[in-house]
Amino acid sequence: MQATADGIKKECSWSSWKGQAIDLLYWRNVKQSGAVFGSVLLLLFSLTQFSVVSVGAYLTLAALSASISFRIYKSVLQAVQKTDEGHPFKSYLEVEISLSQDQIGKYADKALLYANTCMKELRRLFLVQDLIDSLKFAVLMWLLTYVGALFNGLTLLILA
Repeated sequence: MQATADGIKKECSWSSWKGQAIDLLYWRNVKQSGAVFGSVLLLLFSLTQFSVVSVGAYLTLAALSASISFRIYKSVLQAVQKTDEGHPFKSYLEVEISLSQDQIGKYADKALLYANTCMKELRRLFLVQDLIDSLKFAVLMWLLTYVGALFNGLTLLILA
């Protein structure tokens, strides 16, 4: 369960996230899908021109500037209209965002399972448990050297 800004408890399950992702991919809400994919594409193009640290700093600065400007705007509006609305982000500040031990344990278990599976498969490939699989892996890595020489990682990510 997760509390929303208006205090209503909302279930955060895998199926709800999956449904939202499918809605984005099928462009069921054109404005929302355009905003998400346009933002992601802009982020990827920014990463081709600037370092990750610079892009992260600029994004953080932009978000901070927007929230400070909105807070000042609401304070001035409150002073001019002589209302007593209070802090504009109060409902968001009161939302509990901490992770429980169960959530941390669940995600850690999944990450551990994935890491162990990857290590076992890499050990199997590098120590040639099955010659055919190791040769297929070697050919794949050889082909990736040519792909890597033609494109950098971000270009491949943008193309994908």
